[in-house]
Amino acid sequence: MSQAAPEGSAPLAPVTREMREAREVHLSPLATRSADSRGREREEVPDPYRTEFERDRDRVLHSKAFRRLKHKTQVFINPEGDHIVTRMSHTLQVTQVARAIAVALGLNETLTEAICLAHDCGHTPFGHTGEAALSEYVEAGQWLHSEQGVRIFNVLEPRNLTWEVIDGIRAHTWRVKPPPHTAEGWACRFADRIAYLNHDLQDAVRAGVISADDVPEEITEVLGPLNGRSWINGMIEAVIDESVRRGKVTMSADVLLAMKHFREFMFERVYLRPEARAQADRARGVIHQLVEHLLHHPDQIPDSYRIAEADTLTQVLDYVAGMTDRYALNLHDELFRPRGLV
Repeated sequence: MSQAAPEGSAPLAPVTREMREAREVHLSPLATRSADSRGREREEVPDPYRTEFERDRDRVLHSKAFRRLKHKTQVFINPEGDHIVTRMSHTLQVTQVARAIAVALGLNETLTEAICLAHDCGHTPFGHTGEAALSEYVEAGQWLHSEQGVRIFNVLEPRNLTWEVIDGIRAHTWRVKPPPHTAEGWACRFADRIAYLNHDLQDAVRAGVISADDVPEEITEVLGPLNGRSWINGMIEAVIDESVRRGKVTMSADVLLAMKHFREFMFERVYLRPEARAQADRARGVIHQLVEHLLHHPDQIPDSYRIAEADTLTQVLDYVAGMTDRYALNLHDELFRPRGLV
């Protein structure tokens, strides 16, 4: 049974935006407060109930780019198994890890959540293989899903997000400089690597690609046995404890080094294994053929994916980058492997 409200008090009362903003006064000095946001590209009337970062979180969740993540690859391309991590489940795991860090450190949990939910919305089909394939069409030689994520929410599916969320999307990947300008963006950076390494390892073990005994001792000596206490918990605590000690969002040196060895092991034994390279080559071929075909037939790009002011190559890359694995494969079959022919 539900408990009745104390006599003389209203059973429910609205929690306004101003009240929610006032709660943020108790956050860490490093936290980003909603009322102190650098704002949006286009000024808007404040919401009566939600803070600016709550609005951003909701806008990301209701975007088409976010919904497409459920059919985009994490590591195993176009996976058939129900338990293989997809870009969607990865995103939710990153959000959980980052929120755990943010709450423990007194950061803005809602800003952290908004950044994490949006961080991979710019990813191509076939994961980083698709990203590498599109890089061959870019003058700078590097097509970045983080940049595409910013483009999605600024141009392709404009959501007028706050400066802080856009900055977090831009700089969530470690090879992008400058790094995030907010502590919440840093929480996403660490959470992204913690989540993908741990769950990619679980997928690889589940798929029989490696076994627990294959993990080098230089990793298990720091993180413990693979089947023991959760490595995710240990990594989160390594961020929390070291961040408190040093006064900024970071990770203890021993765990950071173990995570570096962990990443190197995953590249050697999982990401770049011969079978994965062969699969990646096939996926790269699909991407190349789709791009080349659409460059010659740009009229086949649906209007909903086309920004008329952009040049043809940009329109093609926008369209292909937004595809899910399944959509890309089905379109490729339709164009290059038509059925019903004798």
